[in-house]
Amino acid sequence: MLRSNRELWWAFLVGLLITGLYGGVYFVTREVPAAGELFGHALGIFGFVLMLMTEILYSLRKRTRSASWGRMSSWLQFHIFTGLVGPYMVLLHTSWKFNGLAGVTTLFTIVIVVSGFIGRYIFTRIPRTLDGLEIEGTLSESALRQARQLMALWHTIHIPIGMVLFVSAFVHMGGALYYATLLK
Repeated sequence: MLRSNRELWWAFLVGLLITGLYGGVYFVTREVPAAGELFGHALGIFGFVLMLMTEILYSLRKRTRSASWGRMSSWLQFHIFTGLVGPYMVLLHTSWKFNGLAGVTTLFTIVIVVSGFIGRYIFTRIPRTLDGLEIEGTLSESALRQARQLMALWHTIHIPIGMVLFVSAFVHMGGALYYATLLK
């Protein structure tokens, strides 16, 4: 159950820290950190790892209800936190250049983050227990049924976009490794 915005505040604070580090590199080098240099690669790699954690760990916990790996609400907060910080790091990795497949991957990243905000809004409209289970039989049943239908529709859009994003990202990484490393 998302009653606080703790994960959003933590993502904001970590984003400020990353922005400060990025600004420090810019200040020292007097240029935008290149995607192919050490700092740019580190941003891309760590951001992508966070995005993978966003998808894989939360999905595993969600599908194994018998596991006692913590409350679903905590995992959802983790999902939101890593789903904001990871894409932000990947955005900084781009060096503000959006060409070719990398640009398409960045576009999918932005779309999935916006979709995540929409899903979070819909999710908060469905009453839940502290463990994140939906509460049945409330006063305004038709409005809550509508929220559940919206959530189901949102899932049918959000999950395929996420899959396309990851396929695109893996192809981008393969191309970057091939052209930047193996051809040298």
